[in-house]
Amino acid sequence: MSSETAQAIEAPVLFEERATANGRRIGIATLNAPKTLNGLSLEMARLLDAQLQAWASDAAIVMVVLQGAGEKAFCAGGDLHGLYRSMLDYRASGSHDIRGNSYASNFFAVEYRLDYRIHTYPKPFLCWGHGIVMGGGIGLMAGASHRVVTERSKLAFPEITIGLYPDVGGSWLLNRVPDRAGLFLALTGAPLNAGDAIHAGLADWSLREEQRSAVYDALIDMPWSDDAAAAHNQLSGLLKHHASTPGDGPLQRHHTLVAQVCAHEALELIAAALANIDQYDPWLETAKQTLAAGAPSSARLAFELQRRTTSMSLADVFRLEYLASLQCAAHGDFAEGIRALLIDKDRQPHWRPGTLAEASHAWVDDFFLAPWPDSEHPLANLGDDTDSRR
Repeated sequence: MSSETAQAIEAPVLFEERATANGRRIGIATLNAPKTLNGLSLEMARLLDAQLQAWASDAAIVMVVLQGAGEKAFCAGGDLHGLYRSMLDYRASGSHDIRGNSYASNFFAVEYRLDYRIHTYPKPFLCWGHGIVMGGGIGLMAGASHRVVTERSKLAFPEITIGLYPDVGGSWLLNRVPDRAGLFLALTGAPLNAGDAIHAGLADWSLREEQRSAVYDALIDMPWSDDAAAAHNQLSGLLKHHASTPGDGPLQRHHTLVAQVCAHEALELIAAALANIDQYDPWLETAKQTLAAGAPSSARLAFELQRRTTSMSLADVFRLEYLASLQCAAHGDFAEGIRALLIDKDRQPHWRPGTLAEASHAWVDDFFLAPWPDSEHPLANLGDDTDSRR
């Protein structure tokens, strides 16, 4: 193996272009950190964003594929270890300005710009979401024009277990899940299989993992149109030909109960109704336990963000989430949640505030106090002349 080949294999994101039957090209990006379940680092996000920009402006590229290396995951989330170190350094510095954590400031800005770019990408964009797709992985997948899940897929927003909230546009995404079930998913981190992911609007097509190579071969054989809308329809037709209808998952089976639980207007009433579910089912029981053990601050933030973003554009949602995420990194439960889960691994987080009553409306208001005027927001120009997402 040459040194160039070895360096390419070790690269955190792999890029290749494949020629199609009629001379067009397909860009393929592969998240290449299988040992960390393709957790998205700042370097990976920067590399991917730069390449997507290049492919968007390359007339010979007719579509893009995004996938993850390894058998276990497309992407299990963001770089929690790096964020944890940055939070410790920030707190040791004694700074009171949330912008003082330069790593978190850069990480969330680059990640959210990347996610938004995928949502508004001008060419067909296929994301193959096999295995674990959680948190930041959903952020990458959600905006793709064609989102594939398989029999191995497991999607979730489990941030309540680490003192964060469903970011990466999660407030916008979960607001669009039928029957207010997006709030249930945010409060419980409940996992979704292929059928539930499609039902929730987080995926479009269900294919078997063994079909991946056949689908990629068909992409190469496709006589691609140079018109983006026509190419979009070509890709849809190809996936429809290979797709199957997945069985209902637990979110669909319990949709009436979930709708009843989430019909209340107050978070306290929703949490109480969820805790009092007496219908035994392993999925429901795990959901109840996750909320009970999770960070009250995360529950309040998730609830408040979904409430505040109901009529916002996608770009505005990312701007609000950016502020909330920096506040979490500065003085929220985020560092404690990572410590308990990944650093000390004692799974005994000490949440502050410790109860939902303490994580009040007045308490959460501080998370939306910006240290900058709107014109100086780090994502101020996000969506200029491109944001039609409502």
